[in-house]
Amino acid sequence: MIKIKRALLSVSDKSGLVELAKKLMGFGVEIISTGGTLKTLKEAGVTVTAVSEVTGFPEIMDGRVKTLHPHIHGGILARRDRPEHLETLKEKGISLIDLVVVNLYPFQKTVAKPGTTLEEAIENIDIGGPSMVRSAAKNYQGVAIVTNPQRYEEIIQELERQDGALSLATRFSLAKEAFFHTAQYDLAISNYLSGLEEEVDFPQELVLAYQKVDDLRYGENPHQKAAFYRETKEAKFSVARACQKQGKELSFNNLVDLEAALEIVKDFSEPMVAIIKHTNPCGAACGETIKEAYRKAYDADPLSAFGGIVALNKEVDKDTAEEMVKTFLEAVIAPDFTAEALEVLAAKPNLRLLATGAWETNPQDQLEYKFILGGLLVQSKDCIQLANLKTVTKEAVKQADLDDLLFAWKVVKNVKSNAIVLAKNKQAVGVGAGQMSRVESVKIALSKAKDKAKGSVLASDAFFPFPDGVEIAAEGGVVAFIQPGGSNNDDKVIAAVDKYNLPMVFTGERHFKH
Repeated sequence: MIKIKRALLSVSDKSGLVELAKKLMGFGVEIISTGGTLKTLKEAGVTVTAVSEVTGFPEIMDGRVKTLHPHIHGGILARRDRPEHLETLKEKGISLIDLVVVNLYPFQKTVAKPGTTLEEAIENIDIGGPSMVRSAAKNYQGVAIVTNPQRYEEIIQELERQDGALSLATRFSLAKEAFFHTAQYDLAISNYLSGLEEEVDFPQELVLAYQKVDDLRYGENPHQKAAFYRETKEAKFSVARACQKQGKELSFNNLVDLEAALEIVKDFSEPMVAIIKHTNPCGAACGETIKEAYRKAYDADPLSAFGGIVALNKEVDKDTAEEMVKTFLEAVIAPDFTAEALEVLAAKPNLRLLATGAWETNPQDQLEYKFILGGLLVQSKDCIQLANLKTVTKEAVKQADLDDLLFAWKVVKNVKSNAIVLAKNKQAVGVGAGQMSRVESVKIALSKAKDKAKGSVLASDAFFPFPDGVEIAAEGGVVAFIQPGGSNNDDKVIAAVDKYNLPMVFTGERHFKH
């Protein structure tokens, strides 16, 4: 056990700072501090000594140099089990520091602000802070290092239980967290500076940092262990950053399906709802209101919607909530829920509700990662361009059909390949997903759609290699097609569509999803 007699407090995030300092005062701890932290503590009536008084040297160079001094690092790094270390401290008039409470300049928040200059970013690279954190963490056997304000209460409780002392186990735990803190910080700086190279899409070396959120009951199947980690870099409007409002704990499959559902609705500005089963949409629709969109998405395939995952791109209101409680759903994710909606949904206490916060458009500057054993694949986000949209058949596309084609094109992008989506009135009426043969995906979509296939349009995520798929679709009642084009048999496919006097649009872009 190490009795805390002297502490150094120097933090950027001052939440809980004063309460912690006052508790330390109560244990008779001598407190030393710097800059803004010193000012905050003095104003709160905390007895505190300036670091400059300890070092005998003032802060210089606009605060760039203040704690980089033997009276600070000697007091932190000296080993308590080495008599020669303690003798050196005595000779040099250096006092031990038993507790270091430090968190770093807000580099990540600074560079996240629009218009941040390189000079501003550089000035928010902390030097003294990481040095103190690493020194204290290295010497955890004699020093406690606290970098996370959320652990202040835990520290206070242990000090109270143990008469102002902290156990070795606690100090070791704090040291591990501290090294992660500095590693994450250096990673953010490295990634920011690498991103300034305009000609480099992907850095030569890539290091990602993730923080554990929770253990999961199991993985995809009950015999698999699993945990959920959140990327330390801020990712807005994501499942990982969503706030759970209600319901049971999230499962591995819930999280995967929620991500798939959210990606569909993010592509739409008008009210849009997607219902997911096993990462593929069984229902997807737009409406004049979010209630109408939900009703249409559900009606597309009510049987499959049972136990589904629902994503909405608008706030869930009371009317929509009343529709949702009519069936069994696993989880719902949306920008937010009205108080009235939450009251209605409370009737289903196990239903998981997640709020992402509002978004305007689907961010296009994100990278996507896919892990393989021993490796990592990285790519830019698959975003719809539609720069090369053109009609390739004799028959022109009607505006109403074009609206449905573009709707279906946005949906099919998020369906596992080989993917086919049939749509009518901005409602996905049939989905064929994940088949080894594209023509089989067409057959499945038609089978799902039944009578709704008549008058529907068809979107294919990749080109038709042969005419058979479009011929079967035309015989089934499809009235227009959208696909990337690019097959060696494009001429034959177009001729087959012309035979039925139907229109086909080429997009010039493929949307495989593996």
